[in-house]
Amino acid sequence: MRKVIVGAFVSLDGVMQAPGGPEEDPTGGFQHGGWVFGYFDEVVGAAIDEMFATPYELLLGRKTYDIFAGYWPYITDPNEPAFAIAEQFNRITKYVATHRPESLAWNNSRGLGPDPVATLRQLKTQDGPALLTQGSCDFLQTLFANDLVDELRIYTFPIVLGNGKRLFGRGATAAGLRLERSKVSPNGVVIASYVRAGVVKTGSASPSLEEIERRKNLK
Repeated sequence: MRKVIVGAFVSLDGVMQAPGGPEEDPTGGFQHGGWVFGYFDEVVGAAIDEMFATPYELLLGRKTYDIFAGYWPYITDPNEPAFAIAEQFNRITKYVATHRPESLAWNNSRGLGPDPVATLRQLKTQDGPALLTQGSCDFLQTLFANDLVDELRIYTFPIVLGNGKRLFGRGATAAGLRLERSKVSPNGVVIASYVRAGVVKTGSASPSLEEIERRKNLK
């Protein structure tokens, strides 16, 4: 069985739009592109290296695919810090949610077809490396709504952005999660990995008489 793993940089208020630069995704008037760079340190870098150290293939929405396809194939100098990741991204299979599969020019790119959810369900039944998302906020909402995510690797940066595309939209399927591991970097980035843990568990404290009366007036 293959897992779908979400890898995401988010702000404290859940925004994940345009971490890589001001011009990466200014849609909706977003003005804080490149917000992660003031917080990178050795611990964050090591955690990112660890995420890419085990076998994986990329699972991308079309907007993120286009951003990646315009950047990673052009990192060709082995002395560049990002060369090792670029080499991986260029080599591995990229699965893309797109209505225009014929325009996927980056090598080893494959469209998910007219029904991405059905295709992913089939892919998950097969043997093979994990399917790792990067960015792809709009496509993530489809994954969450259809309960396709097995693990989340979230890098939470100590910043509030106020508006922008968020990791979780309104259509996410309710689910319990378990924290597998976590650490905090010197610059305050919380690095945490969560896995599925069944349904949401609820409970209630014994209400007072005053609380019972309050509840009667709720609409």
